[in-house]
Amino acid sequence: MCETRRREAGLREVDVHREQHGQRHVPVLLHRADALLGPALTEPGAVYLDATLGLGGHAEHFLRSYPDLRLVGLDRDTTALKAAAERLAPFEDRITLVHTRYDGIADALDEAGLAAVGSVDGILMDLGVSSMQLDEADRGFAYSVDAPLDMRMDPTTGPTAADVLNTYSHGELARVLKTYGEERFAGRIASEVLRRRPLHTSAELVELLYAAIPAATRRTGGHPAKRTFQALRVEVNGELDSLRAALPAAVGALRLGGRIVVMSYQSLEDKLVKHEFAARAASRTPVDLPVELPGMGPEFRMLTRGAEKATEAEIEENPRAAPVRMRAAERIQEVG
Repeated sequence: MCETRRREAGLREVDVHREQHGQRHVPVLLHRADALLGPALTEPGAVYLDATLGLGGHAEHFLRSYPDLRLVGLDRDTTALKAAAERLAPFEDRITLVHTRYDGIADALDEAGLAAVGSVDGILMDLGVSSMQLDEADRGFAYSVDAPLDMRMDPTTGPTAADVLNTYSHGELARVLKTYGEERFAGRIASEVLRRRPLHTSAELVELLYAAIPAATRRTGGHPAKRTFQALRVEVNGELDSLRAALPAAVGALRLGGRIVVMSYQSLEDKLVKHEFAARAASRTPVDLPVELPGMGPEFRMLTRGAEKATEAEIEENPRAAPVRMRAAERIQEVG
C-alpha cells in the first residue's frame, strides 16, 4: 500500500474511533481525583489549577461539581486548548486558559491575576501523552498508525522526533533510548538508525525496530516500538526536565489545606513525583533532636498510600488508565 493510501486508511480508522468512543471518553481516575481534590474546592472562589488541561474532561467535571470554582488551565498543545475552550465555554466567566508547559505555572497564575505562592486550592497534573494526541494520526505519537515522525506536544515549536533520529550521534541516541525508554537494545537500535537514516515516518521506524530487536524479545513485553516511541516523545518534549521544574512550583502555589494530585504513566515520572512528595512530607528537624522544632515539621501529608493504580473495572472502561500511578498530598503548613 502506498504512503498516501496508508495515511488515508489511518485517518479513516481514527475517525471511526472518535465516532465510537470520542463522546464517551472518560478522564482517567476521574472520581478518585474528585474524592482527593474535592475537600479543598468547596469554599466560594476556590482556585483549581489543571496543569495538563488536554480536552478539558477533568476540568469540566470540577467546574460542574463546584459552581463557585475558578479554573486556571494550562496546556502546551494549541489544538487541545482550542478544543478545551469550546468544551468549557459555558463556564467562560470562571476560566483562564494559558498556552504554556506545566513548568510555566508561575507565569500562568500571574496571567490569571493570582500570586505564584499560596493562591491555589487544588492542582491536577495528568502527565504523558493525551488521548487526543494519540488519536491525531498526523502527530506521530502512535506506532500503530503511519505518520510523520513529529511527536511534539506543542506543534508550533521545537525539534521533531525525525530531527532527533536524523541528527543525534550514536551515543546520544543510545542515551535517550536507554534513559527515557529503558530500552535494553538501545545501542543496537541506535546503530540501525544511523545505518538507515534519514527516517521520516513512524512506519519506517517500526520496521527498523523489528529488524533491530531480537525475535525472542519481540514475543514478550508488549509492542517492540513502545519503549522507543516513549523515549523519543520524552526527549522531544523535554518532559522530565519540565516536570522537575513544575513540581516545586505546583506545591509552592498551594495554600494551607490545598491539595495536589499527580497521575504518572511511566516509572521515570512517578519517581520524580514520589521524591518531591516524600521530601515535602518529611520533618526538617535534625534527626538527633528529641523534639520537633517550630516551623520545621512536614509541609505536606500524603493522601495516598504509595502510588494508587486503576481498578480492573476502570481499565476496562478506559484502557489508557492501565499504567497510571496516582499520588496525592495536602499542604498542612503555611508557605514559608
